[in-house]
Amino acid sequence: MYLQIMEQIKQKVRAGDWPAGHPLPSIRELSVATKVSVITVKRAYTELETEGVIVTQAGRGSFVADVIDVQKSLMEVELEKNISGLIAAGRALGLSDNQIVMHVKKALSAD
Repeated sequence: MYLQIMEQIKQKVRAGDWPAGHPLPSIRELSVATKVSVITVKRAYTELETEGVIVTQAGRGSFVADVIDVQKSLMEVELEKNISGLIAAGRALGLSDNQIVMHVKKALSAD
């Protein structure tokens, strides 16, 4: 469940709905809104802080990190996941690395 919370927050940041410095709901507020335990929300926030997506300030709450390229960084992570998935799918089909690259180049030239 904490992974779903993390992904929803990342999606809001990627989409620009929550820009740098935007305050996140308190752990308790999000716990009530999502009907999950405070511990689950706390874990999501802790993981997001470790990833550099959010920052937590004692007594003030959690905010979207003021990193200039937090959106770009999240999009790059998403791209890397997709590339890994593409490679895994190609290998599952028994394709060589060169064949996988050939398919990527073909797709790029079609755009």
